[in-house]
Amino acid sequence: MMLIVSPVLDVPHGFTTRLGGVSRGPFAGLNLSWSTGDRFGLVMDNQYRVLGCFNYPPVAALNQIHGNRVHVVSSSGTWEGDGLLTQEPGLLLRVVVADCYPVLLEDPRHNVVGALHAGWRGTLAGILPRALVRMARVFGSQPPEVRIAIGPGIAGSCYQVGPEVAEAFVEQGYAAAVNPDPTDHCRFLLDLLRVLYVQARAAGVPEKQVWQSGVCTHCEPRFFSHRRDHGLTGRMWALVQALRP
Repeated sequence: MMLIVSPVLDVPHGFTTRLGGVSRGPFAGLNLSWSTGDRFGLVMDNQYRVLGCFNYPPVAALNQIHGNRVHVVSSSGTWEGDGLLTQEPGLLLRVVVADCYPVLLEDPRHNVVGALHAGWRGTLAGILPRALVRMARVFGSQPPEVRIAIGPGIAGSCYQVGPEVAEAFVEQGYAAAVNPDPTDHCRFLLDLLRVLYVQARAAGVPEKQVWQSGVCTHCEPRFFSHRRDHGLTGRMWALVQALRP
């Protein structure tokens, strides 16, 4: 299966797996980034296959910096940051992941969609609540009407972090997402998915409108994982498209 879709989103969207592509070696399958060292032609072939699922639309992408900058866009191009929002019919938003969490948003009333890249830095900096506030200010989107799909990412049982990162999350009120690592008394396990869910609910998004794939990229071989594969691996996309009139 090339794309995983969420039942809470009504717009065209998907989270890619590594299945269905032509790359080889450590990038085997549907690697969608040539920044990994994969062959350019193979990556282009993979990208072409995925974009074909959306009828080759204009694409808005990111130069991701592990922060909380969210852009409102209306055309194709590349922006520096970790979030995109649009109301432009047919525009496809794209984020790149390989353990960090991809988050897709939809406000069906105002035909607004969003795509976020949420690593630990972006999550701690509140990229999700920031995006929801931006949606409200720019488009009039209200949290009770917003739907959120959180795609595959590294699970809390696999995501080992140091004491500085753990302490930062505890200080911001996310102690329940931080646990001692039973294999290393100097390290901790961080549940980013739990933090994102808490942030969504605290912002006013109803429980039934927050979907989580429940898939761990570190555990599942059908996904690329930067940490599991020690940095030598491919990349996946999360995509969402505003509805055409």
